Amino acid sequence: MDIKEIQSLIRFVAKSGASEVKLETEDIKITIRTGATGVSPETTIVQQIPVAQPMAQPVMQAAPSEAAPAPEKPAAEADEDSKYIAIKSPIIGTFYRKPSPDKPAFVEVGDTIAKGDVLCVIEAMKLFNDIESEVSGKIVKVLVEDSSPVEFDQPLFLVDPS
Repeated sequence: MDIKEIQSLIRFVAKSGASEVKLETEDIKITIRTGATGVSPETTIVQQIPVAQPMAQPVMQAAPSEAAPAPEKPAAEADEDSKYIAIKSPIIGTFYRKPSPDKPAFVEVGDTIAKGDVLCVIEAMKLFNDIESEVSGKIVKVLVEDSSPVEFDQPLFLVDPS
């Protein structure tokens, strides 16, 4: 058996999906092992997905008595927040409240801002984009955690224009 035949045998075993093949003749003994470890992580991932879904269903079924009061609070907050203007993300990226880790945040809750003031930075594709205010007012709430991903049109700050 020459090298080309051995290489051909290795390719055949790899394509077949077998994890181990042993070949013995009078003058040669060959053992070919392929890595079949790639199957285990896929099985683990598939098993984890169904586990997460049943956990969510009992929580919903266990809390119907709490479901009635819960909408009132967000509705009250929504009514309260409706008088505020939401400053939204113009791009997808990573939200940063500070220009660099050793600097203070651009704005804090309670700060008065003017139109054109830089409120935060959003990193998109290794570019840092200053996000400027389009309104004047007072910062009421910061809606996004520092260093977290944001989507297009996601509210970042609530501003009281009065």
